[in-house]
Amino acid sequence: MVAPTALKKKQPIAKPDPIIENEDVLINTNTDMDVEDENSNSNKVVLDADGKPKFTKQSLIKASNIKPEMRKIPVPPHRMAPLKQQWSKIYPPLVDHLKLQVRMNLKTKTVELKTNLKFTKDPDALQKGADFLKAFTLGFDLDDAIALLRLDDLYIESFEIKDVKTLNGDHLSRAIGRIAGKDGRTKFSIENATRTRLVIADSKIHILGGYTNIKMARESVMSLILGAPPGKVYGNLRTIASRLKERY
Repeated sequence: MVAPTALKKKQPIAKPDPIIENEDVLINTNTDMDVEDENSNSNKVVLDADGKPKFTKQSLIKASNIKPEMRKIPVPPHRMAPLKQQWSKIYPPLVDHLKLQVRMNLKTKTVELKTNLKFTKDPDALQKGADFLKAFTLGFDLDDAIALLRLDDLYIESFEIKDVKTLNGDHLSRAIGRIAGKDGRTKFSIENATRTRLVIADSKIHILGGYTNIKMARESVMSLILGAPPGKVYGNLRTIASRLKERY
């Protein structure tokens, strides 16, 4: 054991390297002020002769954001026959208007959509095409589904009768009958008053229209499901129709 009084060896102190006078020293001349000036120059707003700001076109900005994407829309078995019959009218708006590549895959029973980097200009074209095909597969008419491509404020909302009230057996059948009405009169009156389109597929209900119009149609359908008499619903629809006429 080393004695505690033993002397410790001194460690050698490293000498600094001698400074060479002729050595080239690189200095970063880009200060924070220069960076801020560059950012401010890039963010400057260009003014025209009238003093109004000039901005780049949104279409040019969106056109550069096109990416190669693909989407498959499944087709239910009961909608395959209408899809084949109407195929000559379905693909032209997708190809000519949205500039998408479309094909119907009979093996997987899907419709495949793909963007084209050369021709597709709208970055939302793929989503619009998918919504259009989804509306057709849900049971909407082709003309009503094409409206989704031309108008931006149209939506589709789906719900089941069981979401409103738990009904089984004959009670469920009577609720569906109240929504449709005799020869579909109640359904047509709801569509005409609220300016929407309704599809009753078994216990599922699909509504196509604007946001506020969908809300009014949904309230009418829900009141019928809950057991409200059709006369009262017709009265509410008359007031809704009069309000829409005053608004538009």
